[in-house]
Amino acid sequence: MKLQRKNRLRAIVAGALAVSGALVLTACGSDDNSGDSKDGGGSKAASNIKCDGKGQLLASGSSAQKNAMDLWIKTYGAACKDTKLNYKATGSGAGIQEFLQGKTAFAGSDSALKPEEVKSSEKVCKGGKAIDLPMVGGPIAVGFNVPGVDKLTLNAETLAKIFDSEITKWDDPAIKALNKDAKLPSLKIQAFHRSDESGTTDNFTKYLKAAAPKAWPHEPGKAWEGKGGQSADGSSGVSSQVKQVSGAISYFELSYATANSIKTVDLDTGASAPVQATVDNASAAISEAKIKGTGSDLALDLAYDTKAANAYPITLVTYEIACDKGNKADTLAATKSFLTYIASEDGQTSLKELGYAPLPTEIANKVRESVKSLS
Repeated sequence: MKLQRKNRLRAIVAGALAVSGALVLTACGSDDNSGDSKDGGGSKAASNIKCDGKGQLLASGSSAQKNAMDLWIKTYGAACKDTKLNYKATGSGAGIQEFLQGKTAFAGSDSALKPEEVKSSEKVCKGGKAIDLPMVGGPIAVGFNVPGVDKLTLNAETLAKIFDSEITKWDDPAIKALNKDAKLPSLKIQAFHRSDESGTTDNFTKYLKAAAPKAWPHEPGKAWEGKGGQSADGSSGVSSQVKQVSGAISYFELSYATANSIKTVDLDTGASAPVQATVDNASAAISEAKIKGTGSDLALDLAYDTKAANAYPITLVTYEIACDKGNKADTLAATKSFLTYIASEDGQTSLKELGYAPLPTEIANKVRESVKSLS
């Protein structure tokens, strides 16, 4: 049964990956269901979409949510006819920059806005400001490619030292101590990190700093600060390197590991047993998050150093960044229509099969209210 389920997951993810990130959204009246999709929610999800607006809707940013965005766009497009949405997975930093330049209707970011970015957004959001709308949750998997090793446990300290070039061989004593039954080769570690500014990097380094502050001396951020290693562009780039390079290790969203059949690290968090990178375990960690934003801004404070049983702490939440007030009149209706769908129960439940964690109910309800209030 496990093998059948795994194959089914891979097939679903592969189908989503095959859909272009620049898909056409067809939008119109909510009674048009002629093209209902059977993926991620099927005809029921398509029939529940209330389409509004028309024309072109541009968005960019987080590559972490690309697989989810592909599926959402495909399902939305089955119900809607008059709006074309082009989402480019350029990375969180680039997405925010384009939004602040007024080039896009909304942006995807794996990190909440900084105060200076909110201030800068006042030039684009006439009479308002940019807000964070959490939409996609999930684990950041640590994928590895070590010949002869199918199961690997690491903790925050060993990960910090691996990615800061302090541990350079797979048979290092620190790794062996955590994997007494594994046959670890005397093979050079090939650590890959993101070359672009990335919210995935920001969340991964926040985990290292929170859980292993002495071993990780760098400040968290979208830009990589660790010593040594090699870089690749986007989640697809680093996951491809892990799949191809013997001795490789990197960090990326679980959906990329699933799609590429990449083995993932179990984390020794100090809980009674190592924690696997799964959707349910990520949900357990995200459920501990606290809302730190005010008003319609719903930025979250994640528990990166949790030691709770079955809580996987290397998680991220992707936010859709939009104006609370002052959205462009020609894209406001379509923006609200699409964000309303992806925040809906149908939009959220479709995520799990792709390796993402649906938002906890309390947070999802607040997101729906914030989307409704956009003007």
